[in-house]
Amino acid sequence: MALISRKSFQLYSSSTPASRSTLMTLSKRLNFISGQQKPQKCSSVAMRMLCLKDKSQYMFCREKHLQLQMQPLSVNETVHLRGDIRNCTESNNVWMDEQLFFKKLNNLCTSKEIFYFLSSLEVMSDTMASGALQRISEVEVDDNGLKNPGLLENEVFRALCFQFEFESSKLSNTGLLNALQALIKLRIDPQSTLMASLLSESEERLGKGQLTAENLCALGESLLELEGPSCAMLEQIVNHMQEKDIERWSPEEIVMVYKILQVTVREGKQCQNLLSRLNSVTLRTVSQLSPNFASVILNSLVVLSQTQAVPLVTALCKHSAKHVPYFTDHELVNVLEAFLYFGQNMQVFTEALERHIPKSILTMHPQTVSKVMQYCCRKKILSKPIFDAVAEGFISNADRLTTDQIAAYITPFGTLNYLPPSASSLFRKLETVLHTRLRHFQPHTLLHLLHSCVLIQRYPINFLPKAFSPYFLQKLQAQPPGLNRAAMSQLTQLFLTVTLECPFYEGPKLLSRYQVKAFPTLHSSPDVHLFKRVKTGLLYLLKKRIYFASEVSTPYFYVVDIEIKLDEEGFVLPVAQLEEVHRRIALCVDGQNRFCAHSHNLLGEEAIKQRHLQLLGYEVVQIPFFEIENLQNTRKVADYLHKKIFPCTYGLSN
Repeated sequence: MALISRKSFQLYSSSTPASRSTLMTLSKRLNFISGQQKPQKCSSVAMRMLCLKDKSQYMFCREKHLQLQMQPLSVNETVHLRGDIRNCTESNNVWMDEQLFFKKLNNLCTSKEIFYFLSSLEVMSDTMASGALQRISEVEVDDNGLKNPGLLENEVFRALCFQFEFESSKLSNTGLLNALQALIKLRIDPQSTLMASLLSESEERLGKGQLTAENLCALGESLLELEGPSCAMLEQIVNHMQEKDIERWSPEEIVMVYKILQVTVREGKQCQNLLSRLNSVTLRTVSQLSPNFASVILNSLVVLSQTQAVPLVTALCKHSAKHVPYFTDHELVNVLEAFLYFGQNMQVFTEALERHIPKSILTMHPQTVSKVMQYCCRKKILSKPIFDAVAEGFISNADRLTTDQIAAYITPFGTLNYLPPSASSLFRKLETVLHTRLRHFQPHTLLHLLHSCVLIQRYPINFLPKAFSPYFLQKLQAQPPGLNRAAMSQLTQLFLTVTLECPFYEGPKLLSRYQVKAFPTLHSSPDVHLFKRVKTGLLYLLKKRIYFASEVSTPYFYVVDIEIKLDEEGFVLPVAQLEEVHRRIALCVDGQNRFCAHSHNLLGEEAIKQRHLQLLGYEVVQIPFFEIENLQNTRKVADYLHKKIFPCTYGLSN
């Protein structure tokens, strides 16, 4: 460990009394001199004396300016760097215990206080000096950068930098790498001689294999911040990491290794062996992870496509549920993306969101709220506390949202078929926003938004002429994914909605070439097991298969799960018969995939289908999974179907 002594620092200049002293100062220039002492009266040259362990001494100067964008000083100084404090006869008088030093340092809240504190010390280790730089970076750097650029001209700060530049080879690994991290955070010019010296020394020690796992992580973090994922040294760091005993790594080291692997794999470098070992070690430390660490690791697992690490992902997701109130917006987004990517859906996590979102909705970043709604929508989670809070948030903040965020807030209400208590105010606000910002919406975003409104019987009549206009359709075609089947299905359902539910609409119609022949049933296809039980029960009830048809296409774009035809007197007709059909019964065999998760609330797509079938003349009979799943035999299923389909004759038959 290198020790930096301040006792013999003296500042001399033509305008400053020789008796004035300072802690540490930087020189304007230094010239290298070996084995010969420079006269002290030279006012433009700073002198340094290095006391090594064998107590031999030498002095040197250098003719290069430090690139810190500060005014040059003209000073003489003598600095003692002691290799071992135990060899210093004055150590008892000048040395402060490191633990006490850091305790005092961490209680200081401004760079001015830190510099004053440092000026009271005569000797400190390089670890203490680098810790001081780190504390300065903590108090003087925020999201907008350096709060007080003037601190870079402070004599104490410049003297610290002087020490680190010209004694980089004497520094401990911890002192070297901590100083590098702090100076990067302080936005010191990467091309400066100071940074070049520290980076060169770090690279040399890396090449010689002198860095511990903790050192490798610290260096990797610095390089990511300074040069990004393209830094060539990152691959060397990963190679050295594979030789380390990862069983003993701390959570901090584990997190940094994931970060480094995340960017190296992005660059095409495969390290699955190290990743597998790392995943196993991380699984045992999940309970020790902070909210930030859990979020970072989940994000890395997503980027690294670690779909095989199921135990680790599950443990991290469960752990995350405990920390929902403590995640930052960015961290919560990472966690939600991991839940989506790995297909996780935990009730305990949803409950944590339900407690957190209503209290935080007005302070959460809109992008975080958008991700929460995307998570609920994709997982089909109809959480009334969350949706009600988001509705209130939209009413308050809609004018500050981007068009994508507006759609992200509103679309899930239609998808999950839910109207909040504030529905009137919500859609009145949406209409106002659309009137003022309609032209700013991307075509597909606007189409999704308008379609979601009609799912819950909110009809955007004033905006449908635009949706059916040739100009808008051309824009849809031009923007990826173009006028694909999904887009045309939404357009067709919009058109069918205004035809059936808004007879007063007199605007443009959707041309037939933009209409689909049948709505896709990929996400709403009948549950195979449930469908089979219903058909078996119908056969038991009606005796012959000719009296009902399954998966019947209609002229109105929908596919009916099971159709039964009746004559005027209510007798069942063979499905092939086309004449004397007085009534058509549409059985909707609704499995769990047509409902919100853990709910009996139909999804918007199925709700609008049943609504439209009724308007088209069908008698819709819903056969939901939760009414039939506990019926134990075919006779009971047939009895249930008789009561549901033919309630007027049910009592007579019994």
